Amino acid sequence: MAEAPRATTFPPQRRPSRPVRVGEVQIGADAPVSVQTMTKTDTADAEATLAQVCAAAAAGAQIVRIAVPAKKALDGFAEVVAASPVPIVADIHFDYKLAIAAIERGAAKIRINPGNIGDDHRLGVVLEAAAEADIPVRLGVNAGSLEKDLLEKYGHPTAAALCESALRSVERAEALGFRDIVISIKASDVPTTVAANRLFARESDVPLHLGITEAGFGSSGIAKSAVGLGLLLAEGIGDTIRVSLTDDPVEEVRAGRTILQSLGMISGPTLVSCPTCGRCKVDLRAIAEEIQEALQEIDAPIVVAVMGCEVNGPGEAREADIGLACGGDYAVIFRQGEVIKRVKTSQAADALLREIQKERKSV
Repeated sequence: MAEAPRATTFPPQRRPSRPVRVGEVQIGADAPVSVQTMTKTDTADAEATLAQVCAAAAAGAQIVRIAVPAKKALDGFAEVVAASPVPIVADIHFDYKLAIAAIERGAAKIRINPGNIGDDHRLGVVLEAAAEADIPVRLGVNAGSLEKDLLEKYGHPTAAALCESALRSVERAEALGFRDIVISIKASDVPTTVAANRLFARESDVPLHLGITEAGFGSSGIAKSAVGLGLLLAEGIGDTIRVSLTDDPVEEVRAGRTILQSLGMISGPTLVSCPTCGRCKVDLRAIAEEIQEALQEIDAPIVVAVMGCEVNGPGEAREADIGLACGGDYAVIFRQGEVIKRVKTSQAADALLREIQKERKSV
């Protein structure tokens, strides 16, 4: 049995995988890891759903998934597909006829769970429709919907059980003549998800969609996703990601892009800010939040520092392209550790943003 790839450099050396196209976005092979999200609206409300899709795309989502839980969602789904700036994936559970209907309405990809879609006849009909439309299918394996025989064999959804389910799903699809596949293997806990994806990566070249399902919300959900996805991505495992949060899709996209950026897999601005201590005499968090929000609109690979000490700040953030160090009533703007101007603290954020724009043009 071959060993799973282990990265020794950054960005990580990717695990070899076959290419799959979702609209204009390639997943797998030598394509960059793409960021996905999923809308949280009622799909029948096309206007609200399209608004979430567009906001997510503006934040950097390259693919957006939409639930199609019933026939009443199909018209809204079609409207969103027609107007979306990014490829739309139809998320289907149980009813294979909905998958076919979503394909007919322009889905760029279908996501199904072979464990609940039905027998090989139903799966085969869906795969045949996808082949005719020349779109891929994501086969989703979740701890919460594992096949009964695997639960009996392993006792509970272990990493080995999830991997076996995923390999079985690939085998079923390929036996039916369909190879345009993406696999996802997810559990709500990090160790199981990581172990299952490592096992699968040793056995197959099918592209992997990574995520920690039901990760939660806020800092807890982001931390679980960052640890789980980060471990795998740092080993070269994973071709597309979704950070699943109880939050707005935009926040999922931002978290996903931050994970990729932290591993050197995409470029963009980086904010460095000190944790503050008793020397800090200003509301540094408010300033840092304002700068962070402004950086969301910038794609240049610049490092920006926001420090709470006018004396030590520039030296502590010497590697930053541009930065701000706050004293009491005054703050200094610095570049690569060298002070370039002194401003009132009340004007510090605006002054730094002006310098960031200058720095952005020079990058």
